Amino acid sequence: MLTPWGDFPASDAHVHFFSRRFFATLGAQCGKSAEEAAGAAGWDLPPEDPAELARTWAAEMDRHGVARAALISSVPGDEASVIAAAAACPGRFHAFAMVNPLSGNATVAAGLEAVCLFPAMHLYSMADARVEPLLEQAAAAHCAVFVHCGVLTVGVRRKLGLPSTFDMRYSNPLDLHAVALRFPATPFLIPHFGAGYLREALMLADLCPNVYLDTSSSNSWMRYEGLELKTVFRRAIEAVGAWRLLFGTDSSFFPRGWNYEVFEAQVQALLALGISGEEARLILGENLERIFGGQAEQPAAG
Repeated sequence: MLTPWGDFPASDAHVHFFSRRFFATLGAQCGKSAEEAAGAAGWDLPPEDPAELARTWAAEMDRHGVARAALISSVPGDEASVIAAAAACPGRFHAFAMVNPLSGNATVAAGLEAVCLFPAMHLYSMADARVEPLLEQAAAAHCAVFVHCGVLTVGVRRKLGLPSTFDMRYSNPLDLHAVALRFPATPFLIPHFGAGYLREALMLADLCPNVYLDTSSSNSWMRYEGLELKTVFRRAIEAVGAWRLLFGTDSSFFPRGWNYEVFEAQVQALLALGISGEEARLILGENLERIFGGQAEQPAAG
């Protein structure tokens, strides 16, 4: 990807993979078919075959010069979609999947590189003993753990008239402190800079070297604290360094495709901070690939 710091591979740490099963699942909750749910949202209905959708995403990434992306299946039980997507386009995608550890049959499916936990959505604390077996499985499988903290809104649910009965009591990043210390070899990924819990997310990451922050979305939570994106990046880099920030967009659906506007806003914020080319390479791709490429040691300073 051509950037103000040079031409180098970029990787997106946060892309939702809205499969046909995703729309069928949400549609069933409001008495609609998958086709009707996609139509009500105003989005393209994805093909039945997740491999075909993966190829569409690969072509979209090629158009923007994005080398790789983490694809997140966005309803529990849809792990097979992202695993098939990653298999269809070798070297392009990391397979992430939403898992509800309280479902009774939660497992880390073979082929997953990260399990995605949404405590506020599924109503549990990360300290709940019922979460422990899934964390142990993830550790044994050398699988990362993505934990959504802070404000949680799901736009497609609003479009379909579905309630979002989430509970923010389970949204504080500090709930992960003891967990991250207990599994020091497991990377924990916190999206959206903690989505309104920036201070707590920075405290957690400062105390736990296996915690990473992803930069994805429009980060509309900033309005709660009167922050601008440049300030958020500055505080994060000062607290934990560029080495633990993962560039992401929160892209999700077609016809919009990959969200270039989010990328551009982040690039402008980083330019305003005057970060080095080395720091830009880390944030925009190398950090994500290091996590999933097996390199555990922090690069030497300078």
